Amino acid sequence: MNSIINQLVKSNEPSIRLKVKVNILGESLESDQIRKLRQEIKSSQRVKQLLSERDKNRKIVFHAYKKWSGAHWVLTSLADIGYPPGDETLIPLREQIYDWLLSKDHEKRIKSVDGRVRRCASQEGNAIFSTLSLGLADDRTEELVRRLHQWQWPDGGWNCDKNPKAIHSSFMESLIPLRALALHAEITNNTRSRDIARSAAEIFLKRKMYKRQKDGRTIKEDFIKLHYPCYWHYDILFGLKVMVEGGFISDDRCNDALDLLESKQLPNGGFPAEKKYYQVTPNIKRSGRSLVNWGGISKNRMNEFVTVDALYVLKEAGRLV
Repeated sequence: MNSIINQLVKSNEPSIRLKVKVNILGESLESDQIRKLRQEIKSSQRVKQLLSERDKNRKIVFHAYKKWSGAHWVLTSLADIGYPPGDETLIPLREQIYDWLLSKDHEKRIKSVDGRVRRCASQEGNAIFSTLSLGLADDRTEELVRRLHQWQWPDGGWNCDKNPKAIHSSFMESLIPLRALALHAEITNNTRSRDIARSAAEIFLKRKMYKRQKDGRTIKEDFIKLHYPCYWHYDILFGLKVMVEGGFISDDRCNDALDLLESKQLPNGGFPAEKKYYQVTPNIKRSGRSLVNWGGISKNRMNEFVTVDALYVLKEAGRLV
């Protein structure tokens, strides 16, 4: 294990080195070394590429939600890789997201069926998570938080399914709001966000992170494949990572997913990306287009982004030896 950690510490990718040092080796985000490393992330080739389609007004030229190069996804990626907070040059991207999510047109799409608001709450969730993480939050972020509070379904999560027969929350639409509200509670000490995050966690925990309650079968095969990034999708690694962030990883109901994650470890100690949701292409019309390669997929080669998150989860679960 020390070998793979030493390898990751020497990665060419500064965001990987940051995650190893902070999430696995326990270095403080406030240390001079880590502050310097975050500035290195800011000036890295990966970040330059992610921000390369900004115009003269520093706005990205596409709709904020364009997969995966719109402002919504770019800020989410920056937040997840440890981009330093407080960069005012990112404010135009934040404004693109707010202009979309708080627009009258968007509000008209918020529908309630049989007493349940049917919304893709992952959109508001990512906006909250990214603006809080990047030090860009303001009163409008609090409005998005208020909406998530208001839209929560009786079983604890969220869902965009407009079929009246849909009465259970969605894994995909509940994990990111859970992540956002857990961070909001941590930063603001908002007790309602904390309580809602806790009830949302039950959506996953009572299903042992990937199993049907009725018969214990895997809900969806993609849930047990490792990806990075997941974007709005769900897999066990992303789910367990959010359990760590929310303070729920010690729950025994995480154990089956942790066992499964451990079973995917490669002989060298790393973890592979087994599938991906992006395609690196210059074709701007291609859905799922990414401006950067996140390490690709392979059955027998580790993906650094997957590996550093997997080791973080295992460490926090007391399984990293």
